[in-house]
Amino acid sequence: MRLHVISVGKPKLLFAKEGWREYERRLRSSCHFEFSHVKVGPTQDREGERVLERAGNAWCVVCDERGTSVTSRELAGKLQQWKELALSEVAILIGGADGHAEAVKDRADWTWSLGPLTLQHELALIVVLEQLYRAQTILAGSPYHRD
Repeated sequence: MRLHVISVGKPKLLFAKEGWREYERRLRSSCHFEFSHVKVGPTQDREGERVLERAGNAWCVVCDERGTSVTSRELAGKLQQWKELALSEVAILIGGADGHAEAVKDRADWTWSLGPLTLQHELALIVVLEQLYRAQTILAGSPYHRD
């Protein structure tokens, strides 16, 4: 199963660039991973079209504060479940500054909340990447995650 994180816009803030690169490196060494970004604007609907084009036929996880919050272990369980379902690709979709277009939300196979806070989209990207890496280490039995 390939994990494909699709984000609106490339990280511009220094901490986000460094975090993105670090977790992308870690994920590439622990699983089949791809990162894509789509161009920002000119409208939320156009961003949404670009995100959905990039996602193609993948199982889509939409990050939105109105979704389901899970623990890191529960996320690892979701990854394991998707592997057992023999999904070829899971696309994790991260919106831009104004969130996702309705068409993206409607396309969700699962909506994942990173918590009740609204996060700046570059920070949300880093949180998603770290949690995916953490979930991979849980499944691998690595000591990275501590309960």
